[in-house]
Amino acid sequence: MRDFNTSAFGRWLACACLVAAPVIATADIPEGYPADYAALVAKAETEGSVVVYANTEHAAIEPIVEDFQKAFPKIRVDYIEIKAADLFSRVSSESAAGALKADMVWSSAMDLQYQMVEDGIAAEYVSPEKGAVPAWSNFGDKIYGITYEPVVMVYNSKLVSAEEMPDTRAGLASWLIANKQRMTGKVATYDPERSGLGFFAVSADAANGNALWPLVTAFGAVDTKFYTSTGTMLEKISAGEHAIGYNIIGPYAYLRAERDPNVKVVVPKDFTVVLSRLAIVTEKAQHPAAARVFLDYLLSHRGQTVVGNQAHLFAIRPDVEGSATIAGLSAEYGDILKPVKIGPELLDAIQPMQRLAFFRKWNDALKAGK
Repeated sequence: MRDFNTSAFGRWLACACLVAAPVIATADIPEGYPADYAALVAKAETEGSVVVYANTEHAAIEPIVEDFQKAFPKIRVDYIEIKAADLFSRVSSESAAGALKADMVWSSAMDLQYQMVEDGIAAEYVSPEKGAVPAWSNFGDKIYGITYEPVVMVYNSKLVSAEEMPDTRAGLASWLIANKQRMTGKVATYDPERSGLGFFAVSADAANGNALWPLVTAFGAVDTKFYTSTGTMLEKISAGEHAIGYNIIGPYAYLRAERDPNVKVVVPKDFTVVLSRLAIVTEKAQHPAAARVFLDYLLSHRGQTVVGNQAHLFAIRPDVEGSATIAGLSAEYGDILKPVKIGPELLDAIQPMQRLAFFRKWNDALKAGK
């Protein structure tokens, strides 16, 4: 667990530098917020903290938490990073035991997040920012999309030139087969059987047509290596151990590309799945007001500006400018982008029989390439 604590305020608070304790002024509440929102903030300050279980890496989340605590210095964020599959298991077991510590659960494994809604773990809350985000990014006022993250391909330009790097799944499948000797052991992707996020990403691929399966066969042909961590894959691509990474989560890919000029990002031109990190406030939160204030901050224009332009997690609000935003991506890629909508359909792929059938087809496709 890591606590982030910083100083002073923002536009939602009356000038804290002039008084011993910040006073919430109605005039400082953003336009469209309910008149009693000041009371919610006051209650959140009395609670003093919000416990967040999430799978976003600390390095990405830090600017968000730091800015939140500039706006709300009396609300500490206890941020606990847990892998997506482990996160669901932990929340489920703690909830079943009546000992859930999380006030908010925030994860990129969209299917598992929605399962928490079905399991009654999520509280209903109509955020005053609800109207500022796409309608598909909220369901039943119990779960909210915070980000708009493309799932991309990555390559090491020392090993694969820009001219030869494919930009579609069909193109990649054919190219890998044609370059089998050169690419054997040089491709990395998620292991869908061990990674909840990896399974969800390839399930979304499969839902967008049949282009995935010839590519999986090509993965088998080149002895593709499978991982549970985006960071590990990017490290190995950067080091030259692997040449190509498939289904890499966009924010991490772009950050690596900024740090390493040899790492290049490809947005698939046939279609690009877009995921969102989904947040719920837990029904039995010990700090319910603080959780709601934090959620509202994440959805606010101020919070989304930090999400997109400092955390590089890609802002979901259309009115936030910058390249790492829904507006920036839509302007560049348009209809190529296929955002995964929030709703009961998220659970289709994780039903036991469907999941078993998917893995059987996945393994058959891999073996066909060997």
